[in-house]
Amino acid sequence: MKKVLLLILIASMFIALPAVKSYAFVTQDTTATAPDDIQFTEVGSAQDSAANGVVKDSVKKDTVKASPTVKTNKTADTEKLTLWQTFIKGLFGGFLAFLMPCIFPMVPLTISYFTKRAGSKKKGIWQAIIYGISIIVIYVVFGLLITILFGSSKLNELSSSGWFNFAFFILLIVFAISFFGAFEITLPSSFVNKIDQKADSSKGLGGIFFMAASLALVSFSCTGPIIGTLLVEASSKGNVLGPAVGMFGFALALALPFTLSAIFPGFLNSMPKSGGWLNSVKVCLGFLELALALKFLSAADLVWHWEWFDREVFLCLWIVIFVLMGIYLLGKIKFSHDSDLPYVSVPRLFLAILSFSFAVYILPGLWGAPVSTLSGLAPPMNTQDFVLGGNVQASVASSEFPAKVKYSDVLHPPRGFNAFFDLEEGLAYAKKVNKPLIIDFTGHACVNCRKMEDKIWINPEVGRLIKEEFVLVQLYVDERSAKVPTNQVHYSSILRKNTEDLGAWNADFQATKYNSNSQPFYVLAGHDLNTLVAPQGAIFDAKEYALYLQSALDIFKGKKQTNE
Repeated sequence: MKKVLLLILIASMFIALPAVKSYAFVTQDTTATAPDDIQFTEVGSAQDSAANGVVKDSVKKDTVKASPTVKTNKTADTEKLTLWQTFIKGLFGGFLAFLMPCIFPMVPLTISYFTKRAGSKKKGIWQAIIYGISIIVIYVVFGLLITILFGSSKLNELSSSGWFNFAFFILLIVFAISFFGAFEITLPSSFVNKIDQKADSSKGLGGIFFMAASLALVSFSCTGPIIGTLLVEASSKGNVLGPAVGMFGFALALALPFTLSAIFPGFLNSMPKSGGWLNSVKVCLGFLELALALKFLSAADLVWHWEWFDREVFLCLWIVIFVLMGIYLLGKIKFSHDSDLPYVSVPRLFLAILSFSFAVYILPGLWGAPVSTLSGLAPPMNTQDFVLGGNVQASVASSEFPAKVKYSDVLHPPRGFNAFFDLEEGLAYAKKVNKPLIIDFTGHACVNCRKMEDKIWINPEVGRLIKEEFVLVQLYVDERSAKVPTNQVHYSSILRKNTEDLGAWNADFQATKYNSNSQPFYVLAGHDLNTLVAPQGAIFDAKEYALYLQSALDIFKGKKQTNE
């Protein structure tokens, strides 16, 4: 039983891994995407910097006229989907935490304590339910505190920060080393002891609550890395409810076995015995934490333009990590807390095969294969130094495209595409060739931006439309190294700072003009920069995205014929 359970959990982790870090998931509401603590200025109002003449560049003058209010039915669905994903990941993380050596052996002891303390089975069940609810309350409150302290806008800003990503790379490395058994992450013993004393001295509901708090604190050495990873993932989406929803899923999965064991004693008897297999789960999680940490290092590399942690380096490290994980499952690597492995069980063998197979699956990516499972996690294809078969041809209609565009020394388009990185330059070219614009608000650390480029834009029809029928303008909202001209610098009441760098200017323009602060955010616009169709976020369906592009193109051509 215990081995089958281990097989299911680790296999599920492999399946869920590509979605584990869906950073900066899109919020597609173009009428109310701003967080509560930010006040958007109305375009054209007295407060708007573009209208009162603070900005004197031609683009800002063109954008004084407000675009029509756009509503999309996908907004609520996307937000719900994001929260459901966060909840499910929290649930999965809670079940994994339950299998940690710090928690799993405590189940029979806790249930036995409740039964003896209550004096009757009915009362013991009631106290176990209160115990489970207390666990949920503790973790949900913790999740809410994260949002209260930082705010959704700050979390969204941090997720695109190089320092934020590098700090969490270090943090996840520490978590992985802890899971490997080098040390344990514990809270101050004095604080834990005080909570234990409260649990012993208090009676009634208060005592049960402090027992739940004791569990949370004592088990922190095992649950801390899982909680930390979950909170990073939830917080980076910028959704105000993300951390609380993630913690609710985590706590629900953690509390459920305790409650079920009290209500159904047979459930306790069917649970596997404690043993060395618990540490195997912990070590495998360490390997996964190690792999996941590299995503944050990649984001920092892109934001800071180190240009050394490219796609090949990332894939090489992932291959090595999963090969080592397979070797560990076969018992050829042993850590300090591991028990002796006299033989390799069938489940461990299949898990090792799964790990080796995943490493082999990644291998062709070293020569330019898409490796769609890692889309958004791995660095973009334009960081690949070598692609088998040569470079993909850029836009067909590129004879008039400038040989060098503004900011191309630090920013690069997706492989096979031509793009502008300055709105004014892109707009001028669009007028010259008489084509509509795709204004792609994107970011270096935006996972879904890369997934769209790696999985959707490579579709032949989508690629044809973008390359031949539109002018692509990619506006990076987290680009700090490139500075805008002095005449474009202005104070942003939204960002509460001057738009001295390109990222700040683009972020202010997105919020001011299109009332959105999330990425990816695609605006299909005419030469007046007003929307042709409703702006959208990530659309992970190539046919639907192609129809979306075609609908805007049809409207643009219709307007052009009318004007003619």
